Amino acid sequence: MKKTVNLKYIAKIGILSALGAVLMLFELPLWFAPPFYKLDFSEIPILIGTFALGPLAGVLMELLKNLINLLLDGTTTAFVGEFANFVTGCAFVLPAALIYKHRKSLKTALIGLACGTASLIIVGALMNYFVLIPTFSEFYHLPLETIIGMGTKVNPAITDLKTLVVFAVMPFNLIKATACSVVTLLLYKRVSKILHI
Repeated sequence: MKKTVNLKYIAKIGILSALGAVLMLFELPLWFAPPFYKLDFSEIPILIGTFALGPLAGVLMELLKNLINLLLDGTTTAFVGEFANFVTGCAFVLPAALIYKHRKSLKTALIGLACGTASLIIVGALMNYFVLIPTFSEFYHLPLETIIGMGTKVNPAITDLKTLVVFAVMPFNLIKATACSVVTLLLYKRVSKILHI
């Protein structure tokens, strides 16, 4: 019996991770951010799975999603983008799941998603400023000024790394988290019945 439960748990994690990886292939550029920031909805199945299966499952799904996506699509960012997606994805789904796990209700789901959104915005901003953009710049021997210039082209308010984070990264993560949260709220009750079988 325990073996069957474990196999079901692993299968659900695998399916949701694969679905997330496929959704990563469909990216939308946003008008206010440089072209290397593209919106995808891969957090939706991961968020649904994390609500249903718990925080540990969420971390595993974030990791598997990015590994599967690497197999499907390769990397154009020397793994910086995939690392960013994993870290920011965990920053989003973990607070949401930990709060929802306490008491499963619409109210705690909303509070969890709001906290997850705030966490994603803060962690995303700090990671981009201190780690991701400087690392990308170094790996590709691309001066920071060039990356900032890509931002200035689409948004004249972007003049340095700080304004790139404030006017591109933070709104980008806010839109992504809000869109994924809304879709998750609309789908979760229907899909969770299948995940709890």
